[in-house]
Amino acid sequence: MNPTNHRTLFISDLHLDENHPNITAQFFQLLQDCDNSVDALYILGDLFEVWIGDDDNNPFHQQVIAALRAATRKGLPIYFMHGNRDFLIGKKFLQATGCQCLPEETKILLYGTPVLLMHGDTLCTRDIAYLRWRKIARNPLLQKILFSLWPLSLRKKLADKMRARSMQHTKNTNLAQMDVTQEAVIQVMQKYQVDILIHGHTHRPGFFSLLLENKNATRIVLGAWHEGGNMLRWDDRGERKLLLMTDHTTIT
Repeated sequence: MNPTNHRTLFISDLHLDENHPNITAQFFQLLQDCDNSVDALYILGDLFEVWIGDDDNNPFHQQVIAALRAATRKGLPIYFMHGNRDFLIGKKFLQATGCQCLPEETKILLYGTPVLLMHGDTLCTRDIAYLRWRKIARNPLLQKILFSLWPLSLRKKLADKMRARSMQHTKNTNLAQMDVTQEAVIQVMQKYQVDILIHGHTHRPGFFSLLLENKNATRIVLGAWHEGGNMLRWDDRGERKLLLMTDHTTIT
């Protein structure tokens, strides 16, 4: 019998919230199905639909934290990267779950292959309005003021307004403007000297080829979980597959 191949899993854009229990259930099932053949799970942003602070200890968040904690305690390394929806996740959440936080541009060596990981929002350079908002929202000083002066109730109201504005922005902006630009992709891949980039954010899953310094390169885009769980499975033989999970699918 051949030994089980080891694999690494990548997911993003789950947008978990209590109004979509089927998505949460699929995520919990994925965590439970990860045995010792899974070397790591990478969550590349937007795990939650919205996160307004680690002090938001509602029952739904506690369920997700407990599921993550159970997975890391059984030995599964889980790496988390902030997205545009959950960039306020902080040290308290990470300590409670056992997840390890990654910088927004992270280069890893995956079974001998250099790979760049990103959420992907900074690659959408035509979306000027979003990038302007992002610069303000990610300012550490403004975040400190927000947490010190705004109680949880006010932050919830602010989050609702921001989500409404985001939906309106998405509705009024053409898809091409919100997608990544080839120039931004090439620039960041050249910066880190990689031939493979994995990211989420755009909700356009697939393998996209490009020419990088006269070499073939690949951009792998992770899918959103609105229609079901999506993940990239990369095994130690170099096989890479984008998979659509169902209620009856396991990763083994």
